[in-house]
Amino acid sequence: MTQNNSTHRQTIIKNALIINEGTSFKGYVLIKDDIIADIGKGDYNGEHTSNDIVIDAEGKWLIPGIIDTHVHFREPGLTHKADIKSESMAAIAGGVTSYMEMPNTLPNTVSLEQVNEKNKIASSNSYANYSFYIAATNSNVDELLSLDKSDICGIKIFLGSSTGGMLMDNQSELDKLFNNAKVPIVAHCEDESIIKQNEKNYKEKFGDDFPIKFHSEIRSAEACYKSTEQAVKLAKKYNTRLHIAHLSTAKELQLFSDNKDSKAKNITVEVCPQHLLFSDEDYSTFGTKLKVNPAIKTQNDKIGLLQGVISGRVDTIATDHAPHTLAEKDNSYFKAPSGMPMVQHGFVALLQLVHAGKLSVELLVDKMCHSPALCFNIYKRGFIRKGYFADLVIVAPYTSSVITKDNTYYKCGWSLFESTEMKGKIEKTIVNGNISFDDGFFSEEVYSSQLKFDR
Repeated sequence: MTQNNSTHRQTIIKNALIINEGTSFKGYVLIKDDIIADIGKGDYNGEHTSNDIVIDAEGKWLIPGIIDTHVHFREPGLTHKADIKSESMAAIAGGVTSYMEMPNTLPNTVSLEQVNEKNKIASSNSYANYSFYIAATNSNVDELLSLDKSDICGIKIFLGSSTGGMLMDNQSELDKLFNNAKVPIVAHCEDESIIKQNEKNYKEKFGDDFPIKFHSEIRSAEACYKSTEQAVKLAKKYNTRLHIAHLSTAKELQLFSDNKDSKAKNITVEVCPQHLLFSDEDYSTFGTKLKVNPAIKTQNDKIGLLQGVISGRVDTIATDHAPHTLAEKDNSYFKAPSGMPMVQHGFVALLQLVHAGKLSVELLVDKMCHSPALCFNIYKRGFIRKGYFADLVIVAPYTSSVITKDNTYYKCGWSLFESTEMKGKIEKTIVNGNISFDDGFFSEEVYSSQLKFDR
């Protein structure tokens, strides 16, 4: 829950380069309690007292808090890999002030009671603002249709690809859900029948222990396209609010509009840093650490997805943070689970594309801060606006640092970027007006709130 720091009356951030809503200007932000009270260009000339916190952000960027709409924090049931406290700490260290967590826990989150149990844990342990998806199954659609649309971020559906007991393949229940859902449906799209046939073919050729480089051919572009096409057709048939998770191929982009106004779209698209930064050429370097679903595919797909971000066909960037222990990942192809930790490093890793001139910082902020808020109708977050909650991040854009085990906060203890030097650093993360992360140090209290949705 939000806990305002009673030791100060207000916080002033001055001399920052404010990056917000497609523009950049040098100015200040005034925070009172948990709300942005004022924004201005130039110097701050207002009054302040000795009780106020004054942050001189000269040479730094000030951006809205990042909203990660796709994470797996593993609690309950899989807390040897991660938990809400550990991963939310990693999140704010990466500038993520709000997250939406997926239902791939034990048990799977398939009821409102289970969502409420997660909310209860997060209310005392989460360093970032939170919301939790509920998964669709063949037997819970009636409950999904009764959800309070102001409280639930969305319904996760595994369309054609089985994850635990959450495969939804009953056509009449699918039709009912797509026709009547009151909250966004977020779809994982891979066709299970194509994947199973590909697995069979490769097992016959190589046996059970074959190279990871074939992952992108087993969970193929064809499997992704067929399933995504099905989801889009259903959404168009019923005028459903649909969000496609972790797009992995350039070909799938053909199915979506290039309207850059995400709020005006009924069907929106997400990509993840791993699909923008890596290709199947990298399997030889990283092995099963690079195994994710949908699979990382070709260099042409990587390039095409980045063009999709620039053109407007891609609406949001989310991390699909999905931690596993190194012992679990260090296995043969079929035994190694899919997923990698990313929530702490997603923004900074993509900042390398900004420094390389391949992406503007304004567009990166749009895809990671503004558009997630618009796509999911998040109440008063995702922008630096007067009257909005004060979720803010101070970035030292030109400070270089090496990612190490010591400055990585995932419970699983590893990152694909370990030993990599990154240009750009998250210096401070402010959640609901309170400094929660400050250059490697975390606040003793949590200041988070459950996200609300203006629908």
